[in-house]
Amino acid sequence: MVESKSFSTDLQAFIASVAGTASAWPIIDLVPHDLPMSLLDEVISVSENALMAKVSVHSQSLFLEAEGVPALVGIEYMAQAIAAFAGFQALSQGGQVSLGFLVGTRKFLSNVDFFAVDSSLWVRVERVVSGDNGLSVFECTIKGENVAVNANLNVFQPANPEEFLAQA
Repeated sequence: MVESKSFSTDLQAFIASVAGTASAWPIIDLVPHDLPMSLLDEVISVSENALMAKVSVHSQSLFLEAEGVPALVGIEYMAQAIAAFAGFQALSQGGQVSLGFLVGTRKFLSNVDFFAVDSSLWVRVERVVSGDNGLSVFECTIKGENVAVNANLNVFQPANPEEFLAQA
C-alpha cells in the first residue's frame, strides 16, 4: 500500500512539474492534426520551455490492440505534445500553427509494453536544445499509474514548411 501512495504522490508531483499556465486554446487548435489523428486530450500547463498534456486511453483509442495501446505509440504522444508546445508558442506570439517533423528518437525506455484501457497518461516535454536552423531536442516523459516512459525526440520545424516540402 505504501508503494501505491508513494507513486500517486510522485505522479501528482510530476503533473505539477510544469510550472506554467493553462492553454488559452484547445488542443485541436495547437496541433496540426485533424481527428482521429489528434491523440492528446488537453494541455494541462505550458511554460517557456515545457508542456504537460493529458491522454486518456479508452476503448475507442486509435491504435488499440487486445492488450491496450502499444507503448511505442507513446512516441507519437510525445511528438504531438511537442507540436502543441510549438503551436502554443506560435499563437501566443500572434503567429500561426505550422508543420514540424519528427527527425528521430533516442533513449526510448518503457516499463510497459502497452498502455491499459481506461488509464490516464500525462506527457511532459521539455525543450533542451533549440537551434537557429529549426532543429530542437526535447526530453520527453510519459507517466501514469505504474507507467514510466522516457525518450529524447529530435524535431525539425522549418521556417516555411510548404517551401521545404516542395523542395523534397
